[in-house]
Amino acid sequence: MELNNLRPAKGSVKSNKRIGRGTGSGRGGTSTRGHKGDKARSGSKEKRHFEGGQTPMQRRLPKRGFQNVNRVEYVPLNLAQLEALVSKTGTGAFDLQALIAAGVAKASEKIKVLGNGKLTTKVDLTVHAISASAKAAIEALGGSVQLV
Repeated sequence: MELNNLRPAKGSVKSNKRIGRGTGSGRGGTSTRGHKGDKARSGSKEKRHFEGGQTPMQRRLPKRGFQNVNRVEYVPLNLAQLEALVSKTGTGAFDLQALIAAGVAKASEKIKVLGNGKLTTKVDLTVHAISASAKAAIEALGGSVQLV
């Protein structure tokens, strides 16, 4: 046996239905597409979400909630993260550029300091927003906070 005389097993390969080759073939006329309708036309294709005329799922389900177009999204920065940043960098002064360089946020994002965790060193911060508890904790240690 060689590559040039390999053949599929007998009966394993069927020839395709030849559609639209005259009435004598048994598959002429409408060519197995039935009469009229969109599926009888060439180039017809159903949309992915089409459900046969039944009201589609995205129209049956109710709309929920409210999206505020004026919402301001902040990247949270906890006091525990700030403490870790101080020990890692060895400095206690952070402006926006330093926080972005440290990977806290991207340049397009706004940063808000939150009061989770414990701070043990004096820190001078420049951020977009801060919670009251975080501000009190920073100022208790003699640090300062500036808002952009």
